[in-house]
Amino acid sequence: MTEHTKVDFGADRVDGATATTPGPTVLEKAAPRSERMAVNKIECNACPVLCQISEGRTGACDRYANADGRLIRVDPVCFVSRAASVDEPGAIEFDTHAQGGTAVDTPLFVTGVGASSTYPDYKPAPFIVSSRQDNVDMVTVVTEGIFSYCSFKVKIDTDRFLGPEQSNVRCQGEIVGHVSTAEYGSQMLSLGGVHHLTGGSKKEGRVTCDMMEALGNKKAVELTIDGGASLVIRAGAAPVVDGVEERRMRVGCGSATIGIFAKQWFGHVDEVVVVDDHITGVLTEHQAGRCLGMTRSGLKIRGRKSTPGRYFQVANPGIGWGGTDIQDPLAIVEGFDPAVARPGMRVLMVSTTGEHAQWYELDANLVPQIAQMPDAVRSTVERIGENCEPSLATVLFIGGAGGSLRAGATENPVRLTRAIKERLVNVTCGGAPAYVWPGGGITVMVDVARMPDHSFGTVPTPAIVAPIEFSMTLDAYRDLGGHMDAIQPIETVLARGPEHVEGAPLARRTLARHPDNPWPLGISPMLG
Repeated sequence: MTEHTKVDFGADRVDGATATTPGPTVLEKAAPRSERMAVNKIECNACPVLCQISEGRTGACDRYANADGRLIRVDPVCFVSRAASVDEPGAIEFDTHAQGGTAVDTPLFVTGVGASSTYPDYKPAPFIVSSRQDNVDMVTVVTEGIFSYCSFKVKIDTDRFLGPEQSNVRCQGEIVGHVSTAEYGSQMLSLGGVHHLTGGSKKEGRVTCDMMEALGNKKAVELTIDGGASLVIRAGAAPVVDGVEERRMRVGCGSATIGIFAKQWFGHVDEVVVVDDHITGVLTEHQAGRCLGMTRSGLKIRGRKSTPGRYFQVANPGIGWGGTDIQDPLAIVEGFDPAVARPGMRVLMVSTTGEHAQWYELDANLVPQIAQMPDAVRSTVERIGENCEPSLATVLFIGGAGGSLRAGATENPVRLTRAIKERLVNVTCGGAPAYVWPGGGITVMVDVARMPDHSFGTVPTPAIVAPIEFSMTLDAYRDLGGHMDAIQPIETVLARGPEHVEGAPLARRTLARHPDNPWPLGISPMLG
């Protein structure tokens, strides 16, 4: 299917894109008729848009299509193999008739990627799968959730100034998020969210939705920050700030760098200044220098003194030395006290990543002059760089999996919520472990880098489509009032999908488990 269809209520983004999918997946979706609908169309009820899809075309979301008058799911369902590698994706099978009737552990896990949603939520989830793990009967409820209440938290490892806290973040000129509080060695962005998806203009909602889908699917996204930098970020890749690819996350603040390397500098320098937008450190005033018995150099630093050897606000934030706006480190030096300083004193000025460093010696007028850096000192600068981790952009998806999504698991949704909080249910997203936030509801957070590729989709309401799986023992599922009559053995799912249509087997892709992810069925509290 390579064409979209028009929908009667005019979603903005219906025609123009091309679906890039390996093959159709048969669904249980009915194709209801409407008095307003042409005879060559079928209505898709997979989301509130209710696309009326012409023969041979896809709906506005690229996820469903009209094939010979039958509504089909375009994307294959994604399975995760317990094996470390999969030589032939989709080819893994297992013996369903073990000798002596003994069940064997399941080597495959059905993810929500490509599984379809529960909308309009009056029915069980698309897959409620039974399997066997360590001789325990397990159940996994599998669905693709439609999330309006969702966002991405982006951690950008850099000491560069990206923009003032609370500043708007824009994509294609539309506001799609804001700058959040900085963390140690990282700048943080909060992107997406229900108010940008549905609370602004139609363009803002569409741009936000597209940006979120791209971020979740590990694609590069271009952003600008009001009063700050331009960015290109992609999950698991180095961020690009104002056209320059970042290389290093800082080893620590200026004070921490002093503490780490003070002993290595001792005997080779008379003073070290570690330039940092947060805390600039001065070795001989710092507690580490005092403990080593170093004498004060008489150097005077601009800024607001915090505690001995630690200075705030030595310069404005920027993309220069240590995340400040300076290019000449002497700009933060007011001078040297002639009662203390002496000609020939050796001064190292260095940034918190080691990318900037300069060696000075004081002349007869106590003016710092650039000189050749000794090898022993250069090795410490190189060690600062060695201790800096690579600069990466980390993208975390956060979604509120409450409301009607839970009805796909049980007729009494609060029981699912309680069972999760009681650690009776393991929550994953595309097979990746999800952190469930404390408090009410089911608010999950997951690293998109640990999810399968192409895990995220959209619907033009607009909202994000993301996979989610709830795994538990069969007894736990029965206790929370699950849809017991909708359970299917995984062997059946492999054979024919959620609801069999003669001649159209389930299209699927099988991936090796991400090496950082535990086996989704193997960490249930019920299994010890």
